[in-house]
Amino acid sequence: MEYKRLGDYIREVNVRNRELKVSNLLGLSVSKEFMPSIANTIGTDMSAYKVIQNNQFVYIADTSRRGDKIAIGLLDKYDNAIVSQAYTVFEVIDHEQLLPEYLMMWFRRPEFDRYARFHSHGSAREIFDWDELCDVMLPIPSITRQREIVEEYETVSRRIHLNNQMIQHLEATAQALYRKTFVDNIDKENLPEGWRMGTLGEVCVINTDNISSKDNYKEIDYLDSSSVTENKFDVYQHLIVGKDEIPSRAKRKVRTNDIVYSTVRPNLKHYGIIKGDVSNVVVSTAFAVIRSNTHKISNELLYLILTDEAVTDILQGIAEMSKATYPSITPENIMELKVTLPQQMDNGFSQLNWSLKQIFDNIAVIHKENEKLMELQSLLLAKMGQ
Repeated sequence: MEYKRLGDYIREVNVRNRELKVSNLLGLSVSKEFMPSIANTIGTDMSAYKVIQNNQFVYIADTSRRGDKIAIGLLDKYDNAIVSQAYTVFEVIDHEQLLPEYLMMWFRRPEFDRYARFHSHGSAREIFDWDELCDVMLPIPSITRQREIVEEYETVSRRIHLNNQMIQHLEATAQALYRKTFVDNIDKENLPEGWRMGTLGEVCVINTDNISSKDNYKEIDYLDSSSVTENKFDVYQHLIVGKDEIPSRAKRKVRTNDIVYSTVRPNLKHYGIIKGDVSNVVVSTAFAVIRSNTHKISNELLYLILTDEAVTDILQGIAEMSKATYPSITPENIMELKVTLPQQMDNGFSQLNWSLKQIFDNIAVIHKENEKLMELQSLLLAKMGQ
């Protein structure tokens, strides 16, 4: 396939917000997504900010602080917005020659990120400047073929989006079931009959299984504490013992349905429920591995108790008073948490535990499907260069 120079198909745009007609200020992430800006703009002259229109691009030339990725994105969810003066705005000159969506697919390729980092230059900061961007070479097939490629990719993207909506609905259902039983209309000073105040340690155990000299792992699937957020897991690192460097923190074994809860900065919400085959899974010692020790409280219900916002706030308060390098908690802090507990199980609690297990099992299946769909997206991006 013939490669062509990108600069022949794009042009820089520099429209300022002089009349203050646009107020939607956006930032740009290394995941190449626009997001509401968190910058403090009080007293800032917004007339100097750049205006970006739908189907235009923005990129941040400074690549020195963004790891291996370059922040670049296509505005497709808004009619217009404003961005920092430090950003570069550009557009495709002729949409019948090059589709913006096709170009954005090219920018999503890991190969493009590596190219941009390699061609960045500078002493104090490394810059991937406009001239370097224009010199990018890429295949530009017929507009008909571009539309086909984009449609294939967006079909997968829509499925991922639908799956994420299903996950949000299931999570909301689980929260509603939990709150109806354990939060709403529960007065801790005047508990309903059959309830009492207790500690979390009465219904769970923590860190019971660690790797020993008797274990003979040939390979492990490793999970670091930063690799899970609010029950969404990154792909485990697959490591071969004796060949790959095994992190010194890879010490904790887990069972299916165990809860992993990071003891560092609880407010970052690095926690989740382990699902699926865990025969080779080992997690970081930065996790507390927690499981229920009673049939009254399922691991799924225990997870909802642990991740209740009020509980997270308590643990974060304890962490901020710690003397550790980073705000941290201990397993004892978790065990000593005061919680409301049912004295005995009835049919209602049995049904609650069963329902929550079905919900979290379904969430795990959908996450696994999304992993496969994202692999398919990666294959579609890789095919663009062939």
